[in-house]
Amino acid sequence: MSAILQIPFDQGEANLDWLSFCDALAAGHQLPKAEVTDSFLYRGNDTLLNRAAWIDGLGLAVKSATIFPGNPDHGHPMINGAVCLYADQSGMLEALVDFHLVTKWKTAGDSLLGALRLANPDSREILIVGAGTVGASLIEAFGTAYPKAQIRVWNRTAEKAEALADRYPNAKVATDLETAVGAADIIVTCTMSSTPVIKGAWLRPGQHLNLIGAYRPDMREADDEALQRADIYCDSFDTTLDHIGEFKIPLAQGVIRRDDVRADFYDLTAFPQFDPARITLFKNGGGAHMDLMTSRHILDRWQGGA
Repeated sequence: MSAILQIPFDQGEANLDWLSFCDALAAGHQLPKAEVTDSFLYRGNDTLLNRAAWIDGLGLAVKSATIFPGNPDHGHPMINGAVCLYADQSGMLEALVDFHLVTKWKTAGDSLLGALRLANPDSREILIVGAGTVGASLIEAFGTAYPKAQIRVWNRTAEKAEALADRYPNAKVATDLETAVGAADIIVTCTMSSTPVIKGAWLRPGQHLNLIGAYRPDMREADDEALQRADIYCDSFDTTLDHIGEFKIPLAQGVIRRDDVRADFYDLTAFPQFDPARITLFKNGGGAHMDLMTSRHILDRWQGGA
């Protein structure tokens, strides 16, 4: 039996570029819709999450993540894991892909694809709200796709925004959130907030608001007015509408209707060309199917595919 191919972070990332990756995500959504499932196991505060997906024509993937909140106290990362990628026709294990590599590219690439389909292609001001790990990958992704843009970072703790911006020559710190939102062509949020940080009253026609951070039913990053003023899109109806507070709460309260969320990535032709008279909103919900598409692209590039 041959050794299992392992794709580590640095070597795997060296083969990737953001625009080709977005093309791969778009192509993956032209295949039959994925079958997905999640499972959780718990021991006190520790968690094992398994996310599985199967796309006919692309293969199978199981992404395992361990979340141990006490690890940093012992010098270990809080989150660890890996992705097992299996062949479509035989079910044979093809590769073990670094968990953090898959997560980074899936998360940022998901939102970048939404922006590429909805935002002003000549965007010159991009605001990233949140200065964590995802914020760093967004600077890389959006900086590649919008090379003429000035990227600004805002964070509740200004020191974190400064530390992140100092790592990238195309990034600066935004000191006032309302002012920065008003000036931005694209606003991308990656916070852990349970209460909205973006107010619809701050938005203007021609802007694109791209929401990543909320992932639980009690979490939101944009207020009701933002949703009511915008044309709304998402990556997947299945991972957002009934699962994430960004949509679940305003739907339950009658603030928006289901048909106000106009399309997801399985209907990319319904994503309109940029209209300077409209505000667009995109919700990144993720999902195991995106992990599969990402892992398959990483393996293809590792093996020299286009």
